[in-house]
Amino acid sequence: MAAVRVEEVLAAAEEQEAEKRRSVTVEKELELEFDLGNLLALDRNPPPAAGLRGAGPRREALLRALARDNAQLLVARLWELPAERAGGAGGPLVARLPEPAFRLPREKPPPRPRPPTRWEQFARLKGIRRRKRTSLVWDEQAKEWRRRWGYRRAGGDPARAWLAEVPEGADPQEDQFARLRREKRERVARNELNRLRNLARAHRAGTGTAAPAAPLHPTGHQSREELARVARVARVSTASLGRFQPRLPKEPAEPPSRSGGRKRRFEPLLGNLAAERSRQLELLRDMGSKRPVLDITRAVNKQLRQEEAEAAAAKGKKQSQRGKRGRRQQRAGRSAKKSGARRQQQQQQRPVGSSTGGGGRRKKA
Repeated sequence: MAAVRVEEVLAAAEEQEAEKRRSVTVEKELELEFDLGNLLALDRNPPPAAGLRGAGPRREALLRALARDNAQLLVARLWELPAERAGGAGGPLVARLPEPAFRLPREKPPPRPRPPTRWEQFARLKGIRRRKRTSLVWDEQAKEWRRRWGYRRAGGDPARAWLAEVPEGADPQEDQFARLRREKRERVARNELNRLRNLARAHRAGTGTAAPAAPLHPTGHQSREELARVARVARVSTASLGRFQPRLPKEPAEPPSRSGGRKRRFEPLLGNLAAERSRQLELLRDMGSKRPVLDITRAVNKQLRQEEAEAAAAKGKKQSQRGKRGRRQQRAGRSAKKSGARRQQQQQQRPVGSSTGGGGRRKKA
């Protein structure tokens, strides 16, 4: 009995060892094609057709075993790559992948290159190279490092300085601070115009048509309608849809859009399934109910507006009637005054000896 038990134990140990070797050793008739740069393994061995027929646990087990063997071959090939420790001796062991061999397709088309501006075209033509300049410079007046451009830049804004130098040959009576402010406004307007021209040129280049429907000539011969249209497009192209964009001088105010300047919001494709299910069920419940859905707040507001309109109309009607009655009384007073004045004038024009006695006319019988 003891000998039988020992043999059984040894046989079980051999089976376990064979199972371990079988888990890391995979034999294929045709070798797999590997692309370690993309962690890709291509198996060109035909699967057994008999095991793939039908849909059952046998087919699932066969596909799971096939995927496991191919993944084992891919991992074994990864272990053959040169490896190194990341972050020192105690770091994880990482392998450096080679360059990908297969070219995978993109999900979206590559972005189009931005069309060059007029300055970039001029710089390319003249061979001007862009040099990297630091954003901080030393300010001699403040004795500290300040920004080269923008708010609190080095040297400060000349238009806000307490002292302005009078140029040689200039009128000594001219206000130099007003001149500096005017020149700054002109520079800002010129830069804005150049920006609008670049946007129009980029839009025309993006359409791909030689003769667009509404061109904007980049030579300074723009009409008022073209400039207004491009300024409107440039204003609403900001992140706030032009809400905080300052208006140009003498630019008319635009009427508010119907959408109210709100962006469209879309629900994520993979999100909260419980919330989506509840929305769909609520929609179906509203569609299947015989009684219409009543919005209490909207109904109350509508009733209040209607009552206010009726009260305003009744008040205006009373005021109009009161005004008509007053105008009638004024007309009656004026007519009475006119008749009294006319009667008094007639009495003054009569002769002194005339009377209303027997010398007057008698009524015929």
